[in-house]
Amino acid sequence: MYEPSQGAIFLDDTPFARVPAGEWRTRLAGAFQDFFRFEFSAANTVGLGDVARLEDRSAVSAALDRAGAGDIVARLASGLDTQLGATWPSGVDLSFGQWQKLALARGFMREQPLLVILDEPTAALDAETEHALFERYAAAARGDGPKQDGRITILVSHRFSTVRMADLIVVLDGARLAEIGTHDQLMANRGQYSELYGIQAASYR
Repeated sequence: MYEPSQGAIFLDDTPFARVPAGEWRTRLAGAFQDFFRFEFSAANTVGLGDVARLEDRSAVSAALDRAGAGDIVARLASGLDTQLGATWPSGVDLSFGQWQKLALARGFMREQPLLVILDEPTAALDAETEHALFERYAAAARGDGPKQDGRITILVSHRFSTVRMADLIVVLDGARLAEIGTHDQLMANRGQYSELYGIQAASYR
């Protein structure tokens, strides 16, 4: 969105400014704490994450599985064909957490994104559910499951049980970069991350 004021950005060996914007957008995916409740069929509500495969039921089901949201659709009377949204006469409304899980599934529709941004996408879920979900996702992204595709995932979260699985952790204090490193490095530094991690961990004991 912005030209860098210093340095340069490359996508593999290609200067980023020479990458066609349309092509780059097809390799992006994301899910956010602030999401829109698309009142379509359950299938289309998820499928919008990759419009080219909007009607691909197998792709939608795979995205639901990646988001741990398959159980939500399984409980709907008409499954993927269920009309969502209370504003429709026959529409089914969902809880905030259920809507958020479908939004997360929408973010997982693209199977080979180069950049995935997950900004507090499971804020309505409990810490244990969030951790299990991202543990599965991290395993797949690292190549423990499907073949590694070189993607970068940026995860924004205040839950340290989830953050600790990241390869690189960036600690922000307002607009200032406070610390950077792996979980073990930051714990050994006994700085802001270590202090906050200890406080949060104590609340679960």
